[in-house]
Amino acid sequence: MTALTDLNALQASIAEAVLGQDQVIRQILLGLLANGHLLLESLPGLAKTRTVKALAKHLDAKMSRIQFTPDLLPSDITGAEVLHQVEGKNEIRFQPGPLFGNLILADEINRAPAKVQAALLEAMEERQITVAGNSHALPELFIVVATQNPIEQEGTYPLPEAQMDRFLMKVLLDYPSAENESQVLRLLRNEEFAQGASTTLVKNFTLPQEVIFAARKEVSAVHVSPAIDTYLIDLINATRHPADYDEDLARWIAIGASPRGGIGLDRCARADAWLQGQDFVSPDNVRAVVHPVLRHRLQLSYDAVADGVSADQVLDRILDKVAIPA
Repeated sequence: MTALTDLNALQASIAEAVLGQDQVIRQILLGLLANGHLLLESLPGLAKTRTVKALAKHLDAKMSRIQFTPDLLPSDITGAEVLHQVEGKNEIRFQPGPLFGNLILADEINRAPAKVQAALLEAMEERQITVAGNSHALPELFIVVATQNPIEQEGTYPLPEAQMDRFLMKVLLDYPSAENESQVLRLLRNEEFAQGASTTLVKNFTLPQEVIFAARKEVSAVHVSPAIDTYLIDLINATRHPADYDEDLARWIAIGASPRGGIGLDRCARADAWLQGQDFVSPDNVRAVVHPVLRHRLQLSYDAVADGVSADQVLDRILDKVAIPA
């Protein structure tokens, strides 16, 4: 089996356990292939934890879940040096924290104070942590899926825009359709009746980490033409110089996307092309990932907020105004 066949089987297997969230599953796989981190935003109960658990059970990977709270300390997630007694002698050893996993579910990241958020974001960027002057490398397969609730703001510490820029994609989850929700009810009844039979089924399919690394190499080899590079850069520049494209865009955008936005577009577009079996990137691949890659990198103006315009609507306008290469 090829890496693409394995990844398609992984996507299908997760979709059997998480119904009605196919787009979310695909975007999580894009993040996995592009070696980036994800920020999930949704109301409670929309299968965020279940999705990450299903992915972890299908991968030869360790999942860690961190419930962020206002009294959390950086050492609670990174680990700390602990005193041990060995053969009657005292030794100080590093005790790894939950960050030393492969799939990290950072639940309600906006409930943790700034120091804890900074410790997590440093680990995401540097792929290592430093405790007492010693650096400790994180696993090669390391992806953070952070969540935040858009409706409960009391007692939260919102992530600054500069820190949100560290996330490769911001994924929005919505309610499932009525048909999917009825299927969810039947699925949960069957799982209760089978008393864990579905969990056993999940464990029958385990994807080695080497397949992910092989897939990433293939993604990096996907061809990107100069015309696609120009299109990608034009989309980024439209967020920085909106007046050159449209009067409304000039009123709506206060600050445009950083260079990380262009890098993220390139990586995710190549991953999207690879998942579709292409060896080159087309404009459709770029357009397919624009919203999750850029929606959290735009700082909207007061006029946009007053007009009730969302970041996705701004990106829709940009996609309409920027010419597609022939």
